[in-house]
Amino acid sequence: MIKKYLVISVALLISLFIYVFYRTEKTLVNEFMIYLISSPMYTSIKADIIHLIPLSPILIYSLPEGLWIFCITLTSKCYYIDVYGRRYDCVYIPLVFCISLEIMQLVHITNGRFDWMDIGISMIFWLIARYTFNRNIEKSHLLTRIDLNTLACLTSYCIVYLAHVIK
Repeated sequence: MIKKYLVISVALLISLFIYVFYRTEKTLVNEFMIYLISSPMYTSIKADIIHLIPLSPILIYSLPEGLWIFCITLTSKCYYIDVYGRRYDCVYIPLVFCISLEIMQLVHITNGRFDWMDIGISMIFWLIARYTFNRNIEKSHLLTRIDLNTLACLTSYCIVYLAHVIK
């Protein structure tokens, strides 16, 4: 279990690094960074990082979502939810979330632009997470018992809000 959370932490830190230094300053996480260290300092550090570590657009725009899908899949795969008497395996929620988000971008309900690459990379990371770590576990209801694992699962879904672009 510790290994799983170490992998999740590294994946989220890579995503955070990309968001902070390669994405627009108008995301909530970057607004928070600017608030903490000042706009001139942030701009200077960001320019240095971009110069030292150039990244391709796929790494900048698709990898963070793929890593996030990887993380929420790992935290979701040991749970199920009941909706109107039907049991749903939570391991599929990340895929539904990813595709729904891309469709909402396509029809301009949310910020961003529809990208098949995002869906493809997210599906690859979903498959990796789906078939690694705890493959033969007994699933429990997501909200029956709130513990550290449940909180990690729910928190991993909330992290997407930090990537929200402020208009």
